[in-house]
Amino acid sequence: MSSIFLRIYGGLLFTLVLVAVLSGLALTIINGVRLQEFRESAARGTFRIMSMELESASEARWPALLERWENLLGIDLTVLPATESVLGNQTRNQLDAGRVLVRDGDSDNFEIFTAINDDRLLRGSISDLNEQLATGTGAMIRDWLDSIPPARRILMLKDKGPELFAYPVSLLSSMPDTLSQRQRVQLEQGYAIAMFNQSGRSMDVYSRLAGSGEVVRIGPMSMLDPYPFKLLATIALFVLASVSIAIYVLVRGLERRLSKLERAAVRLARGDLDTRVKLHGGDSVGQLAAAFNNMASHIQRLLSIQKEMIRGISHELRTPVARVRFGLEMVADAESQGERESYIKGIDGDIEELDHLIDEILTYAKLEEGVPDIRFQRMDVESIAARVVDEHQRTKSNVAVEYIPSRMLDARRRVDVEERYIHRAVQNLVSNACRYADSKVEVRFSIGHDNCRIDVEDDGPGVPEDQRERVFTAFARLDDSRTRASGGYGLGLSIVRRIMHWHNGKALVTTSERLGGARFSLVWPRRQRGR
Repeated sequence: MSSIFLRIYGGLLFTLVLVAVLSGLALTIINGVRLQEFRESAARGTFRIMSMELESASEARWPALLERWENLLGIDLTVLPATESVLGNQTRNQLDAGRVLVRDGDSDNFEIFTAINDDRLLRGSISDLNEQLATGTGAMIRDWLDSIPPARRILMLKDKGPELFAYPVSLLSSMPDTLSQRQRVQLEQGYAIAMFNQSGRSMDVYSRLAGSGEVVRIGPMSMLDPYPFKLLATIALFVLASVSIAIYVLVRGLERRLSKLERAAVRLARGDLDTRVKLHGGDSVGQLAAAFNNMASHIQRLLSIQKEMIRGISHELRTPVARVRFGLEMVADAESQGERESYIKGIDGDIEELDHLIDEILTYAKLEEGVPDIRFQRMDVESIAARVVDEHQRTKSNVAVEYIPSRMLDARRRVDVEERYIHRAVQNLVSNACRYADSKVEVRFSIGHDNCRIDVEDDGPGVPEDQRERVFTAFARLDDSRTRASGGYGLGLSIVRRIMHWHNGKALVTTSERLGGARFSLVWPRRQRGR
């Protein structure tokens, strides 16, 4: 399951990094737009007052006015012909509508544009919105109000104030009590003063009208907060939503795949042995699905083998049991001691046959039920094959069994095998060959670069090509005879194939080129994995 968690953690980590990058990018873009709007709103009143004064004054006075404002505000001012402006037609239309536009300039400066008339633009180059600009704006608004008759000032602020200024502008009848004595003196001397509030996020600008003694208050003018609560809360919600969606997508996909696996397990438990899970991937769920499919295939195969064994065993047991019953009846009816001993001897042979059948069945079942206890050892396989041949030569048989030596060095003949099972496999092949051979059986052992091979050939009738796969099926015979003359129970070759399966090899049958009968071959690796 570790790969599942690694996949989830990897997906979450990627999501967090992606969300962090997107959040930082969004914060940068949003703050850029906010800074643009803040600069436009802060400079709107100042530049609109300057454009109105320039529009009402003659062009001869413009240089003096510009110089005065530059000293007052601490910025560079330039009058540009509208035809020489770098601004586009759309921007020009916005200026004609009375807007003040801000554009990034060289280095850290930014430029502010406003229209004077149809032919002229006022451009200011500003490095920062500082206190001098604020106090200079206060002095300009004071001078503008001084030029208006006292009776119309409040009305003018109500009418023109919202259009000109993005911040409150009001007239006070006297100096506020919050001003210090020094600040009062500065106001009386004609200076404009700026006062920041305790949080430092806003300020008020005060300037005193010369004639009436009224005080112009500008503000509170809010400073730009790059990380306001609402913006941070919005980004936090975006991060939480993104991570939640990522978790949902990852867990939902995992849950959907596990649900498929669960449904398949339920169908398999209900007896649908054809159930398979169509899940792919190299993660733990994909590996679990592959293991489930292998398990289902193995269970289906075992049950199929079990059914075949039940049918085959019932058929194989019927004949010897019937002979035993017949023999017992004949013993009861025997008239002499010689007849009884003959029948008892026949019964003993039938019981021995049953014992051999049970041994074959148990061996086959053990090889089919799962992973048998196989302990590979490096051994001389030629000596094992020669020993099997020697055992058959000592039996009374009309068939000559001959081992053909390989003439290889002793060290080269040593390969990884399980001695008991290889001995059993060669023994079954030799017994099968002797059963069907006319007069001769030959056994050979050979070895190549990666594989080794044992061939058992006979001079019998051979195996038809279309029946060569069927001979390795349990309880299968190529004839209908079930007598002891034909021999066997149809399990010997099945056991051979299963032994080769657990040796990572294969058993096959072809035609013997030397003797003309069947050639059964065992082929398996010289070196087993994990050794």
